[in-house]
Amino acid sequence: MDQLSFNLENDSLKPKPISVKELNLYIKDLLDGDGFLNNVYVKGEISNFKRHYTGHLYFTLKDEDSLIKCVMFKSYTSKLDFEPEDGMQVLLLGTCGVYERDGVYQIYVKAIEQDGLGNLYREFEKLKATLEEKGLFDESHKREIPMLPTSIGVVTSSTGSVIKDIINVTTRRFPKVNIKLFPAQVQGAGAADTICNGISYFNETKNVDVIIIARGGGSLEDLWPFNEEKTAWAIYNSAIPVISAVGHETDFTIADFVADLRAPTPSAAGELAVPQYDEVVWKIDNLKYRLKNSLSKKTSNLRVKLDSINSSRVFKNPISMLESKILRLENLNKQIENTTSITIKNKKIKLVEKMTALDGLSPLKTLSRGYSMVLDSKDNIVKSSKALNKGDKIKINMHDGNVEASVL
Repeated sequence: MDQLSFNLENDSLKPKPISVKELNLYIKDLLDGDGFLNNVYVKGEISNFKRHYTGHLYFTLKDEDSLIKCVMFKSYTSKLDFEPEDGMQVLLLGTCGVYERDGVYQIYVKAIEQDGLGNLYREFEKLKATLEEKGLFDESHKREIPMLPTSIGVVTSSTGSVIKDIINVTTRRFPKVNIKLFPAQVQGAGAADTICNGISYFNETKNVDVIIIARGGGSLEDLWPFNEEKTAWAIYNSAIPVISAVGHETDFTIADFVADLRAPTPSAAGELAVPQYDEVVWKIDNLKYRLKNSLSKKTSNLRVKLDSINSSRVFKNPISMLESKILRLENLNKQIENTTSITIKNKKIKLVEKMTALDGLSPLKTLSRGYSMVLDSKDNIVKSSKALNKGDKIKINMHDGNVEASVL
């Protein structure tokens, strides 16, 4: 028997037992009495941040190797000039103490100031900027979600409320839809690979019309598999439209920006993926009614138009219409003939007048009145006696002939 067993069996050597509460209070007193722990100034990254309805703030402060729980009561939060959030690097002032009910020690924060963004958040912003530059977020690449999908592929954990919420919402809205689950790891190391495998599986089998990738809310590190570059490229290269439903409404991941449609919650993804069955039935019935009325009105209008055509003169007595055209053609022919005859007559009169005037100017007419015309040896008209010399040969034209002569 060892010494401890011996001591416990010996009543005179047994220590006096204390309650758990007494032990926690003792530890609390030790911490409260430590001057250094009463005024600590610590830096780290905020994680698992929650704002309680009472106004208190609860979160975890961590670095690469360790973490500690923190609480900031409402009386101190009014002094904050910013809204703390996951991934934020901060400096805080507070007191280390023990919450004796749970036996855990934590920092009771009195003041917080920003110390830049956390490493994960900086990595998130860097990757986001890189992928945006490469065009992964472009609206032109996003595909439309099918209006009536017959089958939906869901990439998420097989346990938990997410898949149950999606099934409940989609089957309630559209009972005929078929849900296919690809069980994936949605948190921790290797989670991004299983998410990518799920997207690849549905693209290879081509057995769904739309894919939903989903998980519940969490801190930035919890949602990190949906912020990895391999996940972004898997969504971008998917031939099947992808709906991203990661976290709560205020959570945004790289997957949300790349996906063809972002849903604020997994339940909302179910609502966006399928329409309400009753609304679809109502729309179909309404379209049937409108189509029937439209066809009825179209038929009625065509019947009226047909009756009007049948009752027209051209159908009742087509010969009469042809006769009127022939009569009009004959009248036009007569008008053309009359106009042509008058025009020719007027032209003849003008021609006679022109010929008479021209005849009056003819040199032959002048010769008939007793005049003669003298031509030189080259048959040029001699207009002056000075143009002639003694011995020149000339020709004298008269109305009844001509004679040749010499100048003496």
